[in-house]
Amino acid sequence: MTGNWRDRTATAFDCLKRPASGSRGMVVSNHPLASAAGAEMLAAGGNAVDAAIATLFALTVVEPMMVGIIGGGMAHIRSSDGSHRFIDGQSTVPLSVRPDTYRSKPGSAHDVFDTVGDENLAGPKAVATPGSLKAWCETLRRFGTMSLADVMQPAIKHASRGFAATPYLHECIVDGSREMLKDKAISALYLPNGKPLNAGDRVVQAEYAETLTYISRHGEAALYHGPLGDILVDYMTANGGFIARKDLTSYKTVERFPVRADYRGWEILGPPPPAASGVHIAQMLNILEGYDIAALGFGTAETIHLLAEVLKIAFADRAAASGDPDFINVPVERLTSKDYANERRRAIDCTRAQRWGAGVQQLEGAHTTHMTAADAMGNVVATTQTINNLFGAKFLIPGLGAVPNNYMNLYDPRPGHALSLAPGKRVTTSMSPVMALRHGKLVYALGLPGGKRIFPSALQALINLIDHGMSLQEAVEAPRIWTEGNALEVELAVPDGVRERLRSMGHEVVAVPTVAGGMNAIQFHDDGLLTGAACWRADGTPIGLAGGLARTGVRFGLA
Repeated sequence: MTGNWRDRTATAFDCLKRPASGSRGMVVSNHPLASAAGAEMLAAGGNAVDAAIATLFALTVVEPMMVGIIGGGMAHIRSSDGSHRFIDGQSTVPLSVRPDTYRSKPGSAHDVFDTVGDENLAGPKAVATPGSLKAWCETLRRFGTMSLADVMQPAIKHASRGFAATPYLHECIVDGSREMLKDKAISALYLPNGKPLNAGDRVVQAEYAETLTYISRHGEAALYHGPLGDILVDYMTANGGFIARKDLTSYKTVERFPVRADYRGWEILGPPPPAASGVHIAQMLNILEGYDIAALGFGTAETIHLLAEVLKIAFADRAAASGDPDFINVPVERLTSKDYANERRRAIDCTRAQRWGAGVQQLEGAHTTHMTAADAMGNVVATTQTINNLFGAKFLIPGLGAVPNNYMNLYDPRPGHALSLAPGKRVTTSMSPVMALRHGKLVYALGLPGGKRIFPSALQALINLIDHGMSLQEAVEAPRIWTEGNALEVELAVPDGVRERLRSMGHEVVAVPTVAGGMNAIQFHDDGLLTGAACWRADGTPIGLAGGLARTGVRFGLA
């Protein structure tokens, strides 16, 4: 598009961070030490996959509230030959769990997924079979160039020597402290003497350093077939958890291929089921393509209204028909078709908010991290990983020093629904490691954490870039909105006048500090330059690699 997007805006904002640039590689993650770990691999001659795996292991140390080896995730990998694939390392339901294992909490005003005693939210019964460690090790072997021992060294160093807690980590500990105080092991590390670590305090994870060192020597077998798995299973057995040895030995990653959407001449590639994100990003883009979003302007009541309506449509369909394709028939072709988008668009009232039901057959009867890496050879990784809620299941496993996931909270405890529990079922996720191509060339790779707010936020970043013509830094920092059918959340930068206009259109507007978490992204320029950007919502840091080795044949004499 032409012109300045700020000439067509009702929501003004200034960026709080600056982008980085590089010609030989780029790593962007939600912690500076993790980004540095990935950049170290690039500087040593590694590729984007080496950098990504080093970054992820480092994040388990410096961002322990978000990601861990007993978690799960999804990686979008673009190889230098231009091929795209997703490595699904999502957690699965333990084999002993049945559809009625949990009891739904009667009259819950929060969520139908709430259970009696919060058993699926905190504690051993909340832990699903982990997939992250297996996925990372397999991905490194298949697509990387460096050894596991080499890429894990930064993580081991930061765990054993310690690092300084950031204000963000302090706030996350405060948020999770009520449940964490129930567990002596996790409290001793993050709430010494019952008080949350302060910004600047040293965080040393000696036990976890030993675990990482063992994994660096023995690979994923240490957990899935070896003594680290014995520690996990013994703890679960002694404390009422569901994970057994067979859950670990039978776990497999899955290679999948992207859902593709065409939007105003751009090709958008997102995750396929069991992720809900790729399907519904495509669906929403198809509907929005029928409107002149650029002319309506950024952050105007008219644009936010349309975003809210398509979000409600997408979440209605998500509730009906998202899930593990090995267990339910997800109507991908129907949901991503232009014809279906036309049907849904015709029912939108551009002046009034509506309630939406599913437009596909009912199939019944948010704390994460993201990182993006690229090298000069054309390899790109955008991956989102999580232990689900802040500090996962809110306890630490003695002998491992690791915080496990609470992925069981993402399944419907009521039998007979699309997201109901079933042994071996993969979790449905909103993770959105997406890439955008123009005329066959990769232009953007991005993603973020934030639970159900992830894919709506990724959608808005794409709209910011394509329709509003924002820079990469502007696109990741721009104010966001979110709804799934009830209140319309808008970030505080959306002005009062826009909020009042939205209320007059029938929206129940609630102003919130943030919608979803710290987005990070990379832009690929025609001249080979890379731009990396991270937003203010987390400790995101882009590190670019430029320069290079000396020109061959150069000789230096002595003065």
